[in-house]
Amino acid sequence: MKGILFVNLGSPDSPNPKDVKKYLGEFLMDERVIDVPLWARTLLVKGIILNTRPKASAAAYQKIWWEEGSPLIVISERLKKKVQKRIMYPVALAMRYGSMTIKKGLQELVDKGVDEVLLIPLYPQFAMATTETILVLTEEIRKANFPNLTITDLPAFYNNKGYIEVLSDSISKHLEGKTYDHLLFSYHGVPERHIFKSDVTNSHCKIDKSCCAKPSSAHEFCYRHQCFEVTRLVAKKLDLKPNTFSTSFQSRLGFDPWLQPYTDRTIERLGKQGVKNMAIVTPAFVSDCLETLEEIAMEGQEIFHEIGGDNFTTVPCLNDDDAWVDLLTEWILNWAEPEKLPV
Repeated sequence: MKGILFVNLGSPDSPNPKDVKKYLGEFLMDERVIDVPLWARTLLVKGIILNTRPKASAAAYQKIWWEEGSPLIVISERLKKKVQKRIMYPVALAMRYGSMTIKKGLQELVDKGVDEVLLIPLYPQFAMATTETILVLTEEIRKANFPNLTITDLPAFYNNKGYIEVLSDSISKHLEGKTYDHLLFSYHGVPERHIFKSDVTNSHCKIDKSCCAKPSSAHEFCYRHQCFEVTRLVAKKLDLKPNTFSTSFQSRLGFDPWLQPYTDRTIERLGKQGVKNMAIVTPAFVSDCLETLEEIAMEGQEIFHEIGGDNFTTVPCLNDDDAWVDLLTEWILNWAEPEKLPV
């Protein structure tokens, strides 16, 4: 029997500092998130970050926490339920970090008789700290606990025609009737070294103005290229005029260079340049979460208003939008029932 496993980032069990600390410890100790030697990662995370950050992070989670629980979890569960109603195959939901583990998700499917799984990391772009860590951990769990299980993963869909159409339509719908001078595409940031490490050619990536635009096999795993490509494709689909949109990266940590330009500084710069009405979309996420609801919708708006901006409009993630559900369903059925595809 075939089954589907959605995997998203994860969330603390509550916005309580104790739960947030536990979640951050698991997240930041992942060698694909903070990719330094174990001793250095342990010193940084357990010696510094977990002694300083949980209280502030808990306060941020408290700002966006819903009555039903973590927005990311609630939205992901809604998405799963909608997809399940459209297909006959069992659907499970797991998180890379937190109590909704990938092992539990796989066990849920196996208990229903599933022996073939389509693994769907809920990230449009490939990155070490997102898709790759999900794939690696899932394979480790499969070998140790479910050796007879066959797992196929859905590749990054950043340039999929259907995805670009759904994303573009969602942006257009949410900005209809809204006044904005500039549309900012803000993506989650990663350290520059992650880009070099993911370069399968070991030579293409330069992190300059040219490498992401030049055809290369490196693009299959280049997060930076894939982010800029989403912006380019959506801008083309929406017929956005030059200088009315741009790309930036958020959520940097530590002192190493991360992908630039930084979102907070871009918001500030655009405000100083006279942009009075800004709209912002976050296409690195398919579900609204702390990074979109607090860092962008709250902190970003505060920066923009402080610099003299008037209107700050945030475009929600795809969440459980029906068009997004339809597209996921189509991808699932293309995998599960290829014999029914038109010749």
